[in-house]
Amino acid sequence: MSRTPSVTRPIAALLVAAALFGSTFVIVKDAVTSLAPLTFIAWRFGVAALALLVVAPPRNRRVWRDGLIAGAVLFGAFWAQTQALTETSATNSGLVTGLYVVFTPFVAAAWGRRVRIRPGVMLGTLVAFAGLALLTIRDGLAPSPADMLTLAAAVLFAVHIVYLSRVAPHHPVVPFTAVQMLVTAAGAAIAGWFVEGLSLPSGSVWLAIVLTGLLVSGGAFLLQIWAQTKVSPTLAAVVLAFEPAFATAIAGVVGEERLTLQGWIGAGLIIAAIYMVIASERDESLAEAVT
Repeated sequence: MSRTPSVTRPIAALLVAAALFGSTFVIVKDAVTSLAPLTFIAWRFGVAALALLVVAPPRNRRVWRDGLIAGAVLFGAFWAQTQALTETSATNSGLVTGLYVVFTPFVAAAWGRRVRIRPGVMLGTLVAFAGLALLTIRDGLAPSPADMLTLAAAVLFAVHIVYLSRVAPHHPVVPFTAVQMLVTAAGAAIAGWFVEGLSLPSGSVWLAIVLTGLLVSGGAFLLQIWAQTKVSPTLAAVVLAFEPAFATAIAGVVGEERLTLQGWIGAGLIIAAIYMVIASERDESLAEAVT
């Protein structure tokens, strides 16, 4: 009997997580006009950490060790992404962030010391960077620094996905997630103290902090980390690739953001590249997930 249905719930969890992640770009972009990026990250992840620590505090040293590493990577990714949102659009941020699905197979191969990369992944990578160039290059044929910072975030998100696949199955989900949220919040608070000077959010920003902290940083990461105890990192990245689609749709409806013709072509190439990787990796990922 086929065991394929065993991946149904993890995939559903990742889809919900992708929708929640995609919904935050417009919210965060608006929030960081009133609150400095590192300060926003500190409050957002602090709220998530507090909620999760109350529910299930970590009780062994290994959870703290692995959570510290995962949280440090996550802090770097969210700092780069949030800082970039002060200068780029929510649409661009969502699309460029989505390139983590292209980077994940490379990170997984390097981590596992495997030389072979599937041809579809290589082709998808070339198409992705062509799309990235069209989406981000401005006057003077120079890419936007903010979009390049978002690209760095995408690489770090890929590293985070692969690292989770290695360590998450060994830990209870809630305490492990709580440590990551706490480390991210602490890193942002410490860096923010020196770079920005920490401040209290205004009333309007509190709503963004609570929504992104509890629903996304708490809820979506719980779903992702639980799902990654069940499926491979490539399959996780493939399903999470729906995030930029959600981000672009919400930015267009709520944020009323519009792309130029060049931007639409670049966005189309990025989405095509993501699905080239999906097509290339699907059979292998599903095989890994059900064995």
